[in-house]
Amino acid sequence: MPTHREAPLPSRLKVAKDVNILFDELEAVNSPCKDDDSLLHPGNLTSTSDDASRLEAAGEIVREKTKSNGLYFRDGKCRIDYILVYRKSNPQTEKREVFERNIRAEGLQMEKESSLINSDIIFVKLHAPWEVLGRYAEQMNVRMPFRRKIYYLPRRYKFMSRIDKQISRFRRWLPKKPMRLDKETLPDLEENDCYTAPFSQQRIHHFIIHNKDTFFNNATRSRIVHHILQRIKYEEGKNKIGLNRLLTNGSYEAAFPLHEGSYRSKNSIRTHGAENHRHLLYECWASWGVWYKYQPLDLVRRYFGEKIGLYFAWLGWYTGMLFPAAFIGLFVFLYGIITLDHCQVSKEVCQATDIIMCPVCDKYCPFMRLSDSCIYAKVTHLFDNGATVFFAVFMAVWATVFLEFWKRRRAVIAYDWDLIDWEEEEEEIRPQFEAKYSKKERMNPISGKPEPYQAFADKCSRLIVSASGIFFMICVVIAAVFGIVIYRVVTVSTFAAFKWALIRNNSQVATTGTAVCINFCIIMLLNVLYEKVALLLTNLEQPRTESEWENSFTLKMFLFQFVNLNSSTFYIAFFLGRFTGHPGAYLRLINRWRLEECHPSGCLIDLCMQMGIIMVLKQTWNNFMELGYPLIQNWWTRRKLRQEHGPDRKISFPQWEKDYNLQPMNAYGLFDEYLEMILQFGFTTIFVAAFPLAPLLALLNNIIEIRLDAYKFVTQWRRPLASRAKDIGIWYGILEGIGILSVITNAFVIAITSDFIPRLVYAYKYGPCAGQGEAGQKCMVGYVNASLSVFRISDFENRSEPESDGSEFSGTPLKYCRYRDYRDPPHSLVPYGYTLQFWHVLAARLAFIIVFEHLVFCIKHLISYLIPDLPKDLRDRMRREKYLIQEMMYEAELERLQKERKERKKNGKAHHNEWP
Repeated sequence: MPTHREAPLPSRLKVAKDVNILFDELEAVNSPCKDDDSLLHPGNLTSTSDDASRLEAAGEIVREKTKSNGLYFRDGKCRIDYILVYRKSNPQTEKREVFERNIRAEGLQMEKESSLINSDIIFVKLHAPWEVLGRYAEQMNVRMPFRRKIYYLPRRYKFMSRIDKQISRFRRWLPKKPMRLDKETLPDLEENDCYTAPFSQQRIHHFIIHNKDTFFNNATRSRIVHHILQRIKYEEGKNKIGLNRLLTNGSYEAAFPLHEGSYRSKNSIRTHGAENHRHLLYECWASWGVWYKYQPLDLVRRYFGEKIGLYFAWLGWYTGMLFPAAFIGLFVFLYGIITLDHCQVSKEVCQATDIIMCPVCDKYCPFMRLSDSCIYAKVTHLFDNGATVFFAVFMAVWATVFLEFWKRRRAVIAYDWDLIDWEEEEEEIRPQFEAKYSKKERMNPISGKPEPYQAFADKCSRLIVSASGIFFMICVVIAAVFGIVIYRVVTVSTFAAFKWALIRNNSQVATTGTAVCINFCIIMLLNVLYEKVALLLTNLEQPRTESEWENSFTLKMFLFQFVNLNSSTFYIAFFLGRFTGHPGAYLRLINRWRLEECHPSGCLIDLCMQMGIIMVLKQTWNNFMELGYPLIQNWWTRRKLRQEHGPDRKISFPQWEKDYNLQPMNAYGLFDEYLEMILQFGFTTIFVAAFPLAPLLALLNNIIEIRLDAYKFVTQWRRPLASRAKDIGIWYGILEGIGILSVITNAFVIAITSDFIPRLVYAYKYGPCAGQGEAGQKCMVGYVNASLSVFRISDFENRSEPESDGSEFSGTPLKYCRYRDYRDPPHSLVPYGYTLQFWHVLAARLAFIIVFEHLVFCIKHLISYLIPDLPKDLRDRMRREKYLIQEMMYEAELERLQKERKERKKNGKAHHNEWP
């Protein structure tokens, strides 16, 4: 937002005592804001003329230029605000006729056109005249500008400006305009520099109106028309209203606002200016060549609305905050590489050629040397080293800092976009709720108007049924995970008996890899089912407003997909290899299949593989579905057009035809975009102790994601309906929940999944440095041998006894083998009982979990307390504006009293002169 020095108030603006007096007394304003079309002069995107005639002339130029492009009615004056599409062959003719008759009754103008491609397709063009726009803008509390804001320049800004001057001297050594917007190609968005108020036709002379055709921008006009269409009846009956139902039953094929023209131009934007806002967004935002620059959020908000603008603002903030997390995660990984040659544990594993490990499955799995897992031990050290605990604490603190600073960023955006005073109470009731409970009404305690009411008993019964459906679907997920567990325990023996030596020798890795791929396919299949179930349960609940519907649907889908995506990961992290028993007394599934054991190097390698494969495959699949699928669909549509009309015949299609051939936006709005990023945030934080490269992978994906989403919105999708929102909704609460869960899971991953605690206990209690207070690599000598127990091969169960007797190692049958556990040897008083070291390790693990969680939670709450939700300069600016408005109201009242006094004096003199 630009900053201006404080200007004196106009003399004729006097301050009144309340808002009503202010609106009654304010007169014309000298400092107008720019409307949308004033920015679209050919070759000049920053025209700031205050002359109304010039603005009207510019509007005529724009209309002449866009008339042939299909943005206006045939007369070239009425701008198309909305498009409805249907087929003449569709049998729902009577409903459409009633609906269109009621559309005209509401005052909307209508015009129909046949498709140039298929004469069966009819386009219904809708235009809202000024009277309709004014009436419904007042009902919807649409906020419009009525006066320029007055800013003051705090001292801290002067100080920062000096710093910027010093920094600018060194910019010649930096890349050209790194991360900065090209200000010369962007219009000077002064729309945010105005005081706004709910539009009122009675006080219309107080608003800044240069041209009634451009007073409401295109996004606002489309939003008003959509609001009207959602409340028009198409058949007499309590549930027979709204455009959405006509789209559902097939009466209309599509409904959308128009894009403002083509996103491409033969002329350079720097020399000839932008053809329209869509072209400007493509060049400055959606083009892949500007991937390293900041986003023009004000322009995104103007074209797509506040809700989409807030999504891209949040995505940009999240991506920027990933830079330090990715850097630290990469440092932890590089630290593991640097210290790999000095790791005593991996050295002992690689040199343990004389240690023979027990088979990891029944019958077909052979005995193996511990040194055969040398590579896995080294890979495990890359992710499980001394820096892992530090990184887990850092990521827990990072998640808190990210959320707290996002609240500050959101507050600034809400102020800039005039969303501070916008509340959900201003949101309209859903037409479905209104139709369902139209017979039951009660007074709204805020507005004092009657509105439909849902009884408490009815609401509770619907919520109980919905909760039961959610519980059932979570049970389906658990059943799918159980199926994957059975696959793992059955397949490991199959791979162990495989003919190929590569697979036979790496049976556990092959089992994990194939299980992850199968799990990914199951995840994708179940997601289709979850969407239908979540939609059914949400509609059953009958939410009151659109935001309540979105929040309810979002929570269900997130729970389903989160459990679906992470259930196998939780199994590998906390259950794999934990309840297998020991050789000679294995625990079995359904008394048949022996539960899967961890690799001799530990279970962390399985968890890393699970996270890496799922994260890469999920993000690759999402990117393909987001951009690849629309590109293929649009390419196929263009190919069919060329085949039908011939390759040499060039047809100039109007804008409504071009937009109809684009892909519609997801029926659930931004849900898929948010869900993808929130699930990624979960992967980045929840199990980050096991996979430090997760933030780096997320960062690389998000840099592509921002431009991919921008390209999709601008070029491949029909223009979505602009919607208002003051925050990211329920997603913020979900992010906070993930942040809390990440602390708990990382504590358990470090304490249970990794070998950090057993190594620490050995170094201080049982190693060569025991009692000396040291914990270097020299203190880990003998750790591998101390962490393995001895088993007598003759104690194997019949169904567990391997086919090989181990004579290939020493020439004679083996008598003993080793396994990972802390148990007494077979010749002790209590064979295979837990040793004292086991209980020390268990106590240390529990103590670590408690200390880690309490310490991190204390740090998180301290940071949350120390970081205010509102920046100080923004708080001062809001107070300043409140003070200026109070002054304006006071002076307006004073001027009114002076005018009344002058009029009384004038009337008194006139009466005195008339007296004989």
